Amino acid sequence: MVIFKADLHIHTVLSPCGDLEMTPANIIAQAQKKGLHIVGITDHNSTLQAPLVKKLGQEVGIFVLWGAEITTREEIHCLAFFEEKNQLECFQAYIERYLPHIPNMPEKFGYQVVIDRQENILQQYPWLLISGLDQSLDEVASMVHKLGGIFIPAHVSRPKYSVISQLGFVPPDLDADALEVSRHTSREELYAQFSYLKRWPIIQSSDAHFLNDIGAVYTLFKIEELSFEEIKKALAGENDRQVIPSKSIEKL
Repeated sequence: MVIFKADLHIHTVLSPCGDLEMTPANIIAQAQKKGLHIVGITDHNSTLQAPLVKKLGQEVGIFVLWGAEITTREEIHCLAFFEEKNQLECFQAYIERYLPHIPNMPEKFGYQVVIDRQENILQQYPWLLISGLDQSLDEVASMVHKLGGIFIPAHVSRPKYSVISQLGFVPPDLDADALEVSRHTSREELYAQFSYLKRWPIIQSSDAHFLNDIGAVYTLFKIEELSFEEIKKALAGENDRQVIPSKSIEKL
């Protein structure tokens, strides 16, 4: 087994709240600087910038999980990741089907741009990406798994846009591969407050919107190799594979 360092919650310039320095090239360069082996690209309700980040990551040996941070009808944020490009494209079509057509106002919410590797703007996405899809938490989870993806409710105990803030609890039958905690807490603190959450593995991610935040917290994956299947096995705890949130490392 090998230990790999991962930050699975990173926004690019496509997210309206993402800093304009969060270009694909800058993200990969910062990931290298922080010693990350795996990064997750999770723009709000869009996968459109992820393929370029994946390509740039492949060039320097960083494994990129491509996906999105979805906002559900209940305004719960969830991470979704996929292995194959056709799965990613199917999920993008699903997003387009259920994203409300509310025009973005860049002066209020921020720019939503898709860029190429030379940082030329290819598209200004017209609809506000921080809106909630017309899909429930369970419906999003079902679609992600139907496509063979990984589904992780984001920053689950945060006071806004989390499953606990919006529902008051995590449904015991929620079909999630893991739960994410933010940089502001730890797995142990989460379990101390909500002991019933021990049924799910916990990852920790930065939710980076600015370059300096990338890798501020992270998750260690104990796996055999860098692959989507190995990451899924680690989340499931199969055959001695593990996930260890960074704030829990000192407690081992």
